[in-house]
Amino acid sequence: MERRRIILGVSGATGFAYAVKALELLRELDVEIHMVLSGAAERTRREETDLSDEDIHELADVVYPNADIGAAIASGSFQNIGMLVAPCSMRTLAVVASGATDNLLTRAADVALKERRRVVLMARETPLHLGHLRNMTAVTEMGGIIYPPVPAFYQLPQSLDAMVTHTVARALDLFGLNVKSLPRWTGSANKKPWASPQHKRALEVS
Repeated sequence: MERRRIILGVSGATGFAYAVKALELLRELDVEIHMVLSGAAERTRREETDLSDEDIHELADVVYPNADIGAAIASGSFQNIGMLVAPCSMRTLAVVASGATDNLLTRAADVALKERRRVVLMARETPLHLGHLRNMTAVTEMGGIIYPPVPAFYQLPQSLDAMVTHTVARALDLFGLNVKSLPRWTGSANKKPWASPQHKRALEVS
């Protein structure tokens, strides 16, 4: 069976750690990663991490120049399970919402939408003005998913890395990718739901 492919777009919004974590988790899942970074993303990498350009490229299977609008991921014939943009700037969101793509990152997202593939945009901005909200609505109406990287606290995270991991793992859930280490909510500790004996045995085995 061929490896599943995913397109990872990285824009210039703050939160380069989300891109790094997506790369790490996708490698653990043995998913083939086709990545494109915007010029602003390269700057964010320098501002927010100690990682080099080579460090990031080595985590992906294929890395495309953002100016290469003739790359494989610009075509609907390129088979993949969808595209994650982590993080997604308001500019990238606006371009995807308008359909007036101007680089490979936004073109790949547009193609994924037209092919009815899963597109998840980890939109990173706050507060939001009406234009941002309208762009989010437009992308949602096209079939995309707006996934702001809002941390969850029910898992009682002990570090920033744990928070980032949980957020990205939940985004990968949307592609049907199961991160085994992801803590999942099973109900309040003092209120255990009824379960059949067979289900209880299955849980004990797993």
